[in-house]
Amino acid sequence: MSSPHQPPHRSGFAALLGRPNAGKTTLTNALVGEKVGIVSNRPQTTRHAIRGVVHRPAGQIVLVDTPGLHKPKSLLGKRLNDIVRDTLTDVDVIVFCIPADQPVGTGDKFIARQLAEVKAPIVVVVTKTDAASKKQITEQLIAASQLVQAAEVVPVSAVGGDQVELLEDLLIKLLPEGPPLYPHEQTTDEDVERQLAELVREAALEKVRQEVPHSLAVTIEEMNRRPDPKRAGRELVEVHALLHCERQSQKPMLLGKGGSIIKAIGSEARTGMETLLDARVHLELHVTVLGEWQDDPKKLNRLGY
Repeated sequence: MSSPHQPPHRSGFAALLGRPNAGKTTLTNALVGEKVGIVSNRPQTTRHAIRGVVHRPAGQIVLVDTPGLHKPKSLLGKRLNDIVRDTLTDVDVIVFCIPADQPVGTGDKFIARQLAEVKAPIVVVVTKTDAASKKQITEQLIAASQLVQAAEVVPVSAVGGDQVELLEDLLIKLLPEGPPLYPHEQTTDEDVERQLAELVREAALEKVRQEVPHSLAVTIEEMNRRPDPKRAGRELVEVHALLHCERQSQKPMLLGKGGSIIKAIGSEARTGMETLLDARVHLELHVTVLGEWQDDPKKLNRLGY
């Protein structure tokens, strides 16, 4: 309970919205102060609404990092858009991310039209200012402010940390008064298995080129914890994951010559898993072909989309 001299505590939900690859997840991770979502330079890296929790003395922001809103070309794309639209009806403030290093385009205007009916206040964030000149940033701030009726327009570099704290303060002021929604030690509500699957997918996105990234999904088939025989009092976590591609021709791209790519994916993903779980991890990866899963409702359900 706040004293007469102390402003009331605020808490609520803020949805990060933008076209694919607008820097939403990098900004989410910067605001939370740790990694809660995977980052890649590939569009549509985020496929679920990920919640990251920002704890500050003045308030608590529950960030909902949404998939990039776009004109869908598959059933998966349509479902990702549905996630975004469902999220918009249920948040207290919207953070519309527009990258500073690319001109405002049709994707941004498409999103602005979707926001015309939204009642929540909108904060426009011009992201990636570290990748743009001062002239580009100024022009983008003017262009972005003309897209929607915004409560605030803020330039931010999530990578450099520039104006991240200012953005936090602005968002908290726009939230309703209320107690914290999550305990102080919790920074995400993503379940562990999904986080592990996303770490594998992130590693694969970095290692594989050509058409595979959009066709790639990852599931955790099994996870077992047991005492670590090499470290007394610690755990060893055994993780079995499947990488699902859509075509037989994509399988060799994921495996690599002599299994070199799949080994590199496993090595990078295991490092992230050990940090997340604070335990030694034994990771087994296998590649399977799940034909045209992006347009098959049953296969999408099986993969958790």
